[in-house]
Amino acid sequence: MPWLQLLSYFFGGAFLANSVPHFVSGVCGEPFQSPFAKPSGIGLSSSTVNVLWGVFNLVVGYALICRVGTFDLRDTGDIGAVFLGVLVISLFLAKHFGKLHGGNLPERT
Repeated sequence: MPWLQLLSYFFGGAFLANSVPHFVSGVCGEPFQSPFAKPSGIGLSSSTVNVLWGVFNLVVGYALICRVGTFDLRDTGDIGAVFLGVLVISLFLAKHFGKLHGGNLPERT
């Protein structure tokens, strides 16, 4: 398996995972952080902006997974690269958005 295809699948998984909070918040009519807010990634964007950003991420994720190489759901390497991308971006976003929404519990001393 060419490593560039696996890298594409990894980033495709990251884009797919990133589409979820933006699209869901937008469809629910809630403002949410986006790269277009001021300050970027911290301020809130409108629900419309978040729906558009979520759909954009979905399209890019689809393109990186389904239009690069020959992605096979039965291939452990292919699906592993996608899941690793989902996991990495999800952990990053949980930490980032947790700081903004109170989702990170204080550490015990």
